[in-house]
Amino acid sequence: QVQLVESGGGLVQPGGSLRLSCAASGSILYFYVMAWYRQAPGKERELVASTITSSTLTHYTDPVRGRFTFSRDNAKNTVYLQMNSLKPEDTAVYFCNGKRSDGADYWGQGTQVTVSS
Repeated sequence: QVQLVESGGGLVQPGGSLRLSCAASGSILYFYVMAWYRQAPGKERELVASTITSSTLTHYTDPVRGRFTFSRDNAKNTVYLQMNSLKPEDTAVYFCNGKRSDGADYWGQGTQVTVSS
């Protein structure tokens, strides 16, 4: 099995930036889809952005479109989430997710992002 490990979270002021990383223990092409989700306190986990690993297409949800950028480095088996113009409502635990074509889901442990002055 491939494991996913997130890093890069922290405390940032409104308007600031962070870059999250998700390192896979094997090739990210093991997954059909890779995605970032987030879960704020008291709320359900929600999709932030996703990409089909065999393409260059990336989907962003409305709250982050234009501010967040999903990228990947296949050689490093790593995906990234560049987050700009952060808002307090972006505060959440961010999770990396990999989906196999058979429907199996793989999750990282999550990394906390706090946007506060």
